[in-house]
Amino acid sequence: MAVMLEFIDFIVPIALIREKYPGGWDGCLKDHANLIGGRVWYDEHLFRDGAMNPEDIGYLVDEWTAMGFEPYSEIDGKMQWKDVCVVEGIFGRATLPCPWLAIDDETGGAYKVGFPVGKRVGRDLFPE
Repeated sequence: MAVMLEFIDFIVPIALIREKYPGGWDGCLKDHANLIGGRVWYDEHLFRDGAMNPEDIGYLVDEWTAMGFEPYSEIDGKMQWKDVCVVEGIFGRATLPCPWLAIDDETGGAYKVGFPVGKRVGRDLFPE
């Protein structure tokens, strides 16, 4: 599957959420319960939150960093996303290189590298 991109997207692999998020995947789902189907959705590999402006995305990066996620790494002198990734959905590209994330140009969805694109999911998968 692939997660639908929209405006500015904040994406985290669910495998890392299981390891690093306080309370694991269940804790993440509980903390975001009121946002699922609104600005939050996920597939079997990726969790997506989002915002409509850079300030709010910066807040998400800071919030997840405070929980122990490492947002950036430097490889050969170049910054890239590490545990999280910010994608400008309107342009269909990550704001920095993100080695574990791919964008499907046909559907506009983001998916985990090494897995098939599959069906794109978004808020429509999570009826309010």
